Amino acid sequence: MEEAYKEEQMCCEMMTEKKKERSEKEYRDLMNRLKRIEGQVRGIQGMLENDAYCADILVQVAAVNAALNSFNKVLLANHVRTCVADNIRAGNDEVIDELVTLLQKLMK
Repeated sequence: MEEAYKEEQMCCEMMTEKKKERSEKEYRDLMNRLKRIEGQVRGIQGMLENDAYCADILVQVAAVNAALNSFNKVLLANHVRTCVADNIRAGNDEVIDELVTLLQKLMK
């Protein structure tokens, strides 16, 4: 349990530094998601090179968009549970404004 607390404390301790040390599991999960997305994009490139039908390419692009949205949801949830929560507990309410700005950017 102490280790979990340390991981939470590592998150965004210095808001000016804007860094986060992630647990190995979180890092691995996020990297695996990005590598799958990268593979999907390369697949789309191959489809284009092989003159695939437009509708088929568009379906694959939609799948990449869905995968990126899923990645964002996981990353945002981790951010709120760690960085945002830790900063609020430490009395840094400015992180709320940062979160609101971030959500506005994500909802464009």
